[in-house]
Amino acid sequence: MSLHLAAYSDSKKYGPVLRHGPNKLIFNSATALRDIYNNEKTNKSRVYLLTVASGKPSIFSMLDVRKHRNRRKIIGQAINDKAMRAFEPAMAEQIEIFIQQLSISSRESAPVDMTERCKLLGMDIVGLLAFGCALNLQTDPTNLHVVTGIAVKAYQHNCIMQCPLLQKLGLENFVERSGSEARLKFAESLQHIIATRLSEPIHARDDLYSTIAAHLGNTADGIETSELWSEALFFLPAGGDTATTAMASLFFYLSRNPRVYEKLVTEIRSTFKQYEDIKGGQQLAGCRYLRACIDEALRITPPVAGTLWRETCEPVVIDGHVVPAGTQVGVNSYSIHHNEEYFPRPFEFDPDRWLVKDEAQLSLMNSAFFAFSLGSRACAGKSMAYLETGLTMAKAIWLFDFEIAPGELGAVGEGIPGKGGERGRRNEFQLYDTFGSRHDGPYLIFHPRGDPLSGAV
Repeated sequence: MSLHLAAYSDSKKYGPVLRHGPNKLIFNSATALRDIYNNEKTNKSRVYLLTVASGKPSIFSMLDVRKHRNRRKIIGQAINDKAMRAFEPAMAEQIEIFIQQLSISSRESAPVDMTERCKLLGMDIVGLLAFGCALNLQTDPTNLHVVTGIAVKAYQHNCIMQCPLLQKLGLENFVERSGSEARLKFAESLQHIIATRLSEPIHARDDLYSTIAAHLGNTADGIETSELWSEALFFLPAGGDTATTAMASLFFYLSRNPRVYEKLVTEIRSTFKQYEDIKGGQQLAGCRYLRACIDEALRITPPVAGTLWRETCEPVVIDGHVVPAGTQVGVNSYSIHHNEEYFPRPFEFDPDRWLVKDEAQLSLMNSAFFAFSLGSRACAGKSMAYLETGLTMAKAIWLFDFEIAPGELGAVGEGIPGKGGERGRRNEFQLYDTFGSRHDGPYLIFHPRGDPLSGAV
């Protein structure tokens, strides 16, 4: 789960292009980003097919460019800006539950694991979007196996994508065996969720099913009802992980950077005169420092920290190197986001870097910003991730002050000084690469805004 750190360490040692496995090349430049991910001569790697269990590939695993383009166009209708405006009330309802949970913890000064809290919020939101299903993870432990099951499956998929031999030998289910019960229980729950939704009228809920109903069974569009659920299933880890990682990372760095914390608090509390005013729209979009903080969290802690593999369809030039057909190529997100050529002081959490007036510097940074991938395969849920993260952070910061939990809990999520393998930076939020990102903490204590007993910055 430290492949992203190995890629970063090796790039420092060997340079901007390195062989990271049989027939695999990792690049570390903005030029390579364009040459790989905006190139018709490269396609998604065949290793993605190893993740297809039902025979129904999703936009995540679909290799055919034309089919992917059609599918993305259809699925994108559920997560574009227009759809997000319609979905915002459902999202806001789940964020209010998140805020209520923080309020309960604040009354007891109880430490809160922000990874867990943000994960449950993200999954509740994406469950409504994908299946019209209220998982109620934030308030009821009944469906917690869904979170565990998805995490186990993501870890297994990452392992077989990195080492396809595991699947050839039938060993993929021996990876993370401790979670096999949760994985099987999740599969059973998923069948129940789908059956329940199909028993309802198509437009009973505002979800993926209702949004693209007109395209179901239309062979010209190339999507059947059975394929829809492959897409909905992909929404769970994809939609949940991005915002979860961004928010947990942002809480971590705000709690350790008083200057940034105070600047963001000032912006949020001066922009919104009352809590009820916090909603999607011009005021939220006008919070430039909040957006800079989110972008910096996505940079320093990329939700997909590893390498998004592509395969050359014919000989292609990548950052000046001629690469033969059939080669696995990619840029490691964590490595390029910590490349000093694009991001000076890469391990410093500095939102102000995104607000400089130097257009050349901004252009250089944006050319290497890879949080949502690039090109035709870029993440379609970008609008959703920014809206969910922005609303949640704004509401939490308007209502509460927070501080690091005392004792050992306060150190959860940090690096350990002296530990090898790039995990020795104490003030770096630690990621574990499972295609998405696993992480723990930070543990924070929340206080009602203006509480004189608060020890918050």
